[in-house]
Amino acid sequence: MSNPNDYTILWMCALTAEYVAAQTFLDEEHPKPAAGTISISDTNAYTLGSISGHKVVLAVLPKGEYGVGSAASVITNILRSFANIRIGLMIGIGGGAPTKANDIRLGDVVVSSPKDGHGGVYHYDLGKESQDMGFKQTGFLDQPPTVVRTAVSALESKHIRKGNHIVENIEDALERNPRLKRKGYACPAPESDRLYKADVVHPISEESCDAFCGTKPNKLIARQPRDDEDDNPAIHYGLIASGNKVIKDAILRDKLAQEQGVLCFEMEAAGIMNRFPCLVVRGICDYSDSHKNKAWQGYAAMTAAAYTKELLMEIPSEGLEHEGRLAVAIERRE
Repeated sequence: MSNPNDYTILWMCALTAEYVAAQTFLDEEHPKPAAGTISISDTNAYTLGSISGHKVVLAVLPKGEYGVGSAASVITNILRSFANIRIGLMIGIGGGAPTKANDIRLGDVVVSSPKDGHGGVYHYDLGKESQDMGFKQTGFLDQPPTVVRTAVSALESKHIRKGNHIVENIEDALERNPRLKRKGYACPAPESDRLYKADVVHPISEESCDAFCGTKPNKLIARQPRDDEDDNPAIHYGLIASGNKVIKDAILRDKLAQEQGVLCFEMEAAGIMNRFPCLVVRGICDYSDSHKNKAWQGYAAMTAAAYTKELLMEIPSEGLEHEGRLAVAIERRE
């Protein structure tokens, strides 16, 4: 059986699709911990395994629970059960905020990037009305450990020179897990990636965008297809907004993208980062507008997981014991 004290990396997921994608990229899956080595009060679900010599704990939030509060509530049990965790990662899907400066498309990856003294994640509070919004920086210990930030820089440099291997790694993973192709984890048809103009609003109904919003050019923002010299999916580094509600408003999305430099939106990272510092990686599954659907969620989860596996390959598997234990960060916070 596995010894919980051997594991040094925590990979957090909020949704089942994210958890499935994470499991797919393990080099090896390990047995469950021996009976009695984890507190009976710990009701979290875990998968244990290894990636590039690292022993990794995959954890998922309870079914039907997501958001800042839910993410924060599971952390204490995790770090009691796996007391030697040194690195925290929050990996999953998010809504993109494309602009002229940032050509973000479905399936792309956004990585939280420290800037101006913060760790790349802002916390927002969205009121009853979309514009009733307080936008504030997350607080405590907001930067990931140096070893993680160094690995991010090294991987970014490698990708600039050689390109990323996300597509190839996903294809290999799907070959090993062919069921997932039929479960929505393969790349959808490129023509289904449509960015509507901000004033084109989908009604509150179950009617599809194809049926109601249509595909006429006057409703869409024109974008050139990516060619062989472009990274596809592309990886973007910058600000991720994390808050209490899903953003479904293209006008608000564009406002925050222009004024704050937000690249994507999600709902769990602030709850984690208020407890301990972590890196946040998001695969883009929609455009944070009214035209939401689930067609790209599985593939976006795979692109985020594939990037994370490449990142862990940049972190030396030896020497993590010199990094501070995340459980200590919580004790200091409390």
